[in-house]
Amino acid sequence: MTTEYDLAGRKAIVTGAAKGIGHAVAERFLKSGAKVDIWDRDGKALAAAAEELSKLGPVHPCVLDVAHGHEVEGAVDDAVDHWGGIDILVTCAGVLGQVCPTPDYPEDEWHRIIEIHLTGTFLCARAASRHMLEQGYGRIVTLSSDSGKEGTPNMPAYSAAKAGIIGLTRGMAREFATRGVTVNAISPTIIDTEMGREAAKDFGEKALSRIPMKRYGQPEEIAAMIAWLCSEEASFTSGTIFDATGGRSHY
Repeated sequence: MTTEYDLAGRKAIVTGAAKGIGHAVAERFLKSGAKVDIWDRDGKALAAAAEELSKLGPVHPCVLDVAHGHEVEGAVDDAVDHWGGIDILVTCAGVLGQVCPTPDYPEDEWHRIIEIHLTGTFLCARAASRHMLEQGYGRIVTLSSDSGKEGTPNMPAYSAAKAGIIGLTRGMAREFATRGVTVNAISPTIIDTEMGREAAKDFGEKALSRIPMKRYGQPEEIAAMIAWLCSEEASFTSGTIFDATGGRSHY
């Protein structure tokens, strides 16, 4: 049985919404009554997602790269103009990046992964939080990873970016604590998405053996956690990093 959290009338932005976790979050939000701006840099995939999701509720697609500040600022302003405000931001945009030993890791790939994950999360939160703080209400959920807590061999940039998102999330949560805006993060292990399956291919049975539940997570399971965090019911929860690892995380 699915618990539906009331998001009626709420205006949301979900990045990386063409596929995977972002798509599942947008779907869950629409079913809960929200209006959703869906962002992705893959225009073709985003158009297909918008056509599918629009059957569930009001959707507004925007093609952009979250690593570019001017694009993010323009997209947030466009969302505010379109919906009349913004209440929720969920940052799911990301890529796995190159998997190789740290001594051989290319500098340009380091910058690319850091910019997409960490800088992109910062830019989106910076732009959206201005509107949330002005209205005295908001929900921000960022996407970290168990790589950001434990570190993953041969993925220095991804691990560092996801760890940085945890620090950014906790810092914003304390900064906004008395102003009606909560900020939390989800820290999943491998999820059964296109990107997750790519990671599973690189790490194989070793990755699955480290999950006590002996299975990968489903994007809908992550979306369910995020739906609660973005509801009014999660009013006393901020600065928390929620594990979604099938029992794997140690802290």
